[in-house]
Amino acid sequence: MSETTEHIKCLIIGSGPAGYTAAIYASRADLKPVLYTGMEPGGQLTTTTEVDNFPGYPEGVDGPTMMVQLQQQAERFGTDVRIGMVTSVEFSNEVGGIHKVTVDNSKHIEAETIIISTGATAKYLGLPSEQRLRGGGVSACAVCDGFFYKGQDVAIVGAGDTAAEEATYLANICNKVTMLVRKDQMRASKAMQHRVNSTKNLEVRYNTEVDEVLGGMVVEGIRVVNNISGKKDEFPITGLFIAIGHKPNTDIFKGQLDMDETGYIITKGKSTKTNKPGVFASGDVQDKEYRQAVTAAGTGCMAALDAERYLAAVESKEEIEA
Repeated sequence: MSETTEHIKCLIIGSGPAGYTAAIYASRADLKPVLYTGMEPGGQLTTTTEVDNFPGYPEGVDGPTMMVQLQQQAERFGTDVRIGMVTSVEFSNEVGGIHKVTVDNSKHIEAETIIISTGATAKYLGLPSEQRLRGGGVSACAVCDGFFYKGQDVAIVGAGDTAAEEATYLANICNKVTMLVRKDQMRASKAMQHRVNSTKNLEVRYNTEVDEVLGGMVVEGIRVVNNISGKKDEFPITGLFIAIGHKPNTDIFKGQLDMDETGYIITKGKSTKTNKPGVFASGDVQDKEYRQAVTAAGTGCMAALDAERYLAAVESKEEIEA
């Protein structure tokens, strides 16, 4: 082995709830995990001001604080947390094989097991005012943040099933919901469209795009434009929810791991196993249905247990279940 190549029993790629929970369990199993944080240490929760729906925080907690605490817990059990970005991978096809990883285009690692927890990135509109008010009323998760706007007027951008589902969810707790659809029709299924159209406090505006999010420190309103007539209109809201999709952070794994048509890693059955032996996926990188911190943490636990059992089977030369 080259002196510049490090050998690791368990490598965790990603540092959100899935990655840190995997690290906690892997550390306690004496897998001596090394975790690379990626470019956004802590993942999407570092852009969330308040987390009110994670068990164990009766008063709620802000996202960055929660991620720091998860990191400290992982480190307490022996996880080696490192700042760095995995830039290339070469997975082995053999049971018990060694996986080769490059970090920051320079450091070479050989790993017996790898847990991928790179998450997914919410798509935003790209408006400067939208980015400035992220955490101040602009959110990409209605289920996460909708509670804070109970009884208030909000808007949601999107036209698919997720947008329709989140719009009706918001309508149950908010005073009024305005749904902004860029085209002249929704992409959502007929059943979801019917649900939207039958919700009394939910208004749909077609051929409508966001021109600017209004407000200083927090969202106070929105200016929209009709993309056919060019007419602009302003109305007051306190929350703007963006539901135009997520992009899983899986580009460097393409061509090696089985993925669906949108790039989410496919895992086997109820496990976190991928199509490569010794490679596991947890969190939003393989979950496009729930995308919650608590479900990500749960699959992080599963991935560490799967990795531990895989290594034990390799060591004892037992047959690995597919």
